[in-house]
Amino acid sequence: MRSRTLTGMTLAGGILAAATAAPAGAATLSTPALPVAGDGLAPIVKVAKTPLIRRDLRLARTVARVKGTKLKQSYAKTIRAWSITKLTRHHTHLKRELRAARRAAEQRSTASPALEAIAACESGGNPRTDTGNGFYGKYQFTLDTWQAVGGSGNPARASEAEQDRRAAQLMARAGAGQWPVCGA
Repeated sequence: MRSRTLTGMTLAGGILAAATAAPAGAATLSTPALPVAGDGLAPIVKVAKTPLIRRDLRLARTVARVKGTKLKQSYAKTIRAWSITKLTRHHTHLKRELRAARRAAEQRSTASPALEAIAACESGGNPRTDTGNGFYGKYQFTLDTWQAVGGSGNPARASEAEQDRRAAQLMARAGAGQWPVCGA
């Protein structure tokens, strides 16, 4: 993968080479005119942008997949019109968005419908429930039960996904009887 600096240097080198190319047979040194729009820079810019566009598309598709959505059909056409600078900034934005989407996906509930029904009955489905009665979290664990299934600390401070995993372990070991009112 090329770094931004290398891509910029390649683009600058191509521009410099185009600007300093002397006609065949010229023996004098002259100060070349700086290239302006229309001097044939489009192919150079296109070559420099192609890997950035591919990288952006790949990352945008990954973000969409993690979020459970699809990329708009016009997305590729839209980013092709962007400058190299904007593509680079957008890539940074997409990386942040991907990290956030992955964190959100980890936090989503993975409980079975039976466990979701128990949680709705026990705590209203709120993983942060701590009423001070010795029962904590989405499934109203006691601290001893929480530790018995491998949890540490206060269950109400654990992520919802962790509470779901621990409740599934408890259900597999001892059945729904662990929740005498809601599990019956």
